[in-house]
Amino acid sequence: MDRPVEPGHFSACEARLDKHIAGLCSVDFPVAVVLPAGGSGERTGLLTPKQFCTFLNRPLISYTIQTFERVPWIQSIVVVVAKESLDLMMDIIHRFHHRNVLVVHGGSTRHRSIFNGVRALSEGEDGTARIKPKVVIIHDAVRPFVEEDFLLKITMAAKEQGAAGAIRPLVSTVIATTLEGYLDHSLERTMYRASEMPQGFIYDVIYQAYQRCSESDFEFGTECLHLALQYCGTNAKLIEGPPTLWKVTYKRDLAAAESIVKETLSQSACVVTGGSAQATELANALQRSMSALDMEVDVISDLIGDNAKSLSKEWNFIQVSVHSSCFSEVGKTLSALEEADRALLHPVVIIWVYLNVSEDDSSANKPMGGEPAAMMELATRAKLGNILVYGIQLHHSEEATLWGRSVERVAQMSCALIRDRSPALTGQLLQA
Repeated sequence: MDRPVEPGHFSACEARLDKHIAGLCSVDFPVAVVLPAGGSGERTGLLTPKQFCTFLNRPLISYTIQTFERVPWIQSIVVVVAKESLDLMMDIIHRFHHRNVLVVHGGSTRHRSIFNGVRALSEGEDGTARIKPKVVIIHDAVRPFVEEDFLLKITMAAKEQGAAGAIRPLVSTVIATTLEGYLDHSLERTMYRASEMPQGFIYDVIYQAYQRCSESDFEFGTECLHLALQYCGTNAKLIEGPPTLWKVTYKRDLAAAESIVKETLSQSACVVTGGSAQATELANALQRSMSALDMEVDVISDLIGDNAKSLSKEWNFIQVSVHSSCFSEVGKTLSALEEADRALLHPVVIIWVYLNVSEDDSSANKPMGGEPAAMMELATRAKLGNILVYGIQLHHSEEATLWGRSVERVAQMSCALIRDRSPALTGQLLQA
């Protein structure tokens, strides 16, 4: 599985892309998205529908919405939910500051819900007309990982052909059984493909297909591309999609989605030195050790001026101090992050690395004064804002080999704290 560039976004998985590449081809026509999210999620075995299940303090559907919000040429998003979930959905939109999102009631079946979403793009609740999009993308609310370049391929193909859809090779052979439970026959796997999302349509094609389809289609059908072919004569262009199009179906898939987002958030860190020579020396050593652990690390002196840009791009900060009183610098970093609302969408990690330069070996494993208590208090407050604060105490050694091992331990501990993002360890002062 390809590494995501940002949470909810993945790098292109093909070495060669055609002319429809995100960023190289402008979309000069209106595009909208419909996300059906009215399912009950029975297969997850959870009481909460899977689209509203949370990981890293955020519901799954919010990740999916964010994926489309980040695409500059998508103008609006319609989320279709069951009536009993309307208030919950509105709360999610407000809490995570989603924009250009319209929430409408779903129907009793998947097709009825999608039609409600499609219709809402051209008709207001009071019957007033809206400016309809040229192309509408239909996508599952529980498929949060879709690439912008693939969305562009689907959109351009839909505009040219009238309809387009993602496909993937079948993983297993499909067989037919007799009524008695014996093998009847099997299908040649290479001749078939699995239909996936997203799917794109000229707006009038999918709208007319739903207007013309039968009650049986509404009740038992699931394939939108088939409706476009059967009722509008529009044969969809099928495009093989990347493996990142997988759908959260079972409980274990939620854990997999969380793991992917954590990996995304853990690719880089910013080490802040406060300008101290000793802290800068340790920061540079950490940079080398953490780079060897596949993490990109920048070293800066503070978070003001041009360095303040790190607040808007980084999810992980390591504050290096040589005096316990410099713990106040962590408070400044925390305040800056809170002001920037950086932790709204994903938990931000701050690791305070205290370099104990005392020559007294007996102080190596002793915590400093009242700092641990102050750190726990600050970390408890920060956790409420989705910011995770950890501490590591490192005793300086003049012996080069011992010092090198100590730095490597701090690097390993920092990488582990960043990747695990465990709320249980916040406020702890660990010993390196």
